[in-house]
Amino acid sequence: MNDTAHITGWAHTPFGKLPQEDVETLMAEVTGKAIADAGLEPGEIDAVKVGVFNNGFSSQGFEAALIGAGDPALANIPATHLENACATGSAALFGALDMIEAGRAKAVLVVGAEKMTAIPGAEVNNILLSGSHRKTEQSAGSFAGVFGQLADLYNDRYGDPREAMAHVAAKNHRNGVDNPYAHMRKDLGYDFCAVESENNPYVVGRLLRTDCSMVSDGAAAVIVTNADVARSARRSVAIRGRAQANDHLALDARRDPLEFAGAQTAFFGALEDASIKLNDLDLLETHDCFTIAEVLQYEAFGIAKPGKALEVLAAGKTNPDGNLPVNRSGGLKAKGHPLGATGVSQHVLAAMQLTGEAGAMQLNNANHAAVFNMGGTAVANYATVLEAV
Repeated sequence: MNDTAHITGWAHTPFGKLPQEDVETLMAEVTGKAIADAGLEPGEIDAVKVGVFNNGFSSQGFEAALIGAGDPALANIPATHLENACATGSAALFGALDMIEAGRAKAVLVVGAEKMTAIPGAEVNNILLSGSHRKTEQSAGSFAGVFGQLADLYNDRYGDPREAMAHVAAKNHRNGVDNPYAHMRKDLGYDFCAVESENNPYVVGRLLRTDCSMVSDGAAAVIVTNADVARSARRSVAIRGRAQANDHLALDARRDPLEFAGAQTAFFGALEDASIKLNDLDLLETHDCFTIAEVLQYEAFGIAKPGKALEVLAAGKTNPDGNLPVNRSGGLKAKGHPLGATGVSQHVLAAMQLTGEAGAMQLNNANHAAVFNMGGTAVANYATVLEAV
């Protein structure tokens, strides 16, 4: 059995430094709202998939059980916690899709959340570095340092990526102005993003502060249902294709770290699963944890030829009015990156576009969207194609 899965409801907190004290409270903000948005009752939910990275952000583990602690109406529903670094949210979603497509559930609640701002910055840095291979990459000093090494490799092969990275940062901050959920809703402009300054210092290597996503709190939830349930929903978005692919954890173990081979395999696998081509997409929400990541994804996904991302960016081809708008939500760069919430949030923002509910972010004639979410340096890669129905 292979039932087409649909997203029929969602909810989303703002991202940023939030007053909610913990993940339990953050998740409770979105669970009931997502269920109600789908026109369902808690008793109609067959399972819950929870995406929280944690790994030291909180001493409270057992996140699947926190769903019922925050919302007692969900306490007796089978719940499972999934974690896959920065792709934790998509791991939870894919777990739900597996159940729907196998016919083992009619409706599944997917929740992603993270509380990152309650601990000192040095502790955050150490937790994030665990998304790399410590045996070989600890010397980078930070997760940003690992991506800084990718920027250096890019420079050695193609030339300095700083201009391309600045275009990514400026575009995504400009887009984030229109996103009511975004951590930062300020158009910083290309010049600010391109030049080191007192307010935009170098973080590591070639990466300025504007090249790095922010430490954020937040939660997002979606309801995934089978086609029968979706037919009675007030609106739905179909999951037309998806794929997951992994790559070596250590960059040194890869044939070519700039190739983002796992990301490429997942992205084109999802397109193939959906029986569409790159040119059929109307928008892409992709994983710009650092601006060099978006640059490399353009080249892995065929949006730009290797070493030519700058040409695409400078021509505005990924702007809202371009050939393929990328990160109309502001991406992780402006929206924020609460690790467990990110993958779920990306699917919420894509679904909003396809149902005409994106407000000031709304693109014209949005029928097909792709989402790409990755854990680590393109180690755990998830891609999804969504379609308006």
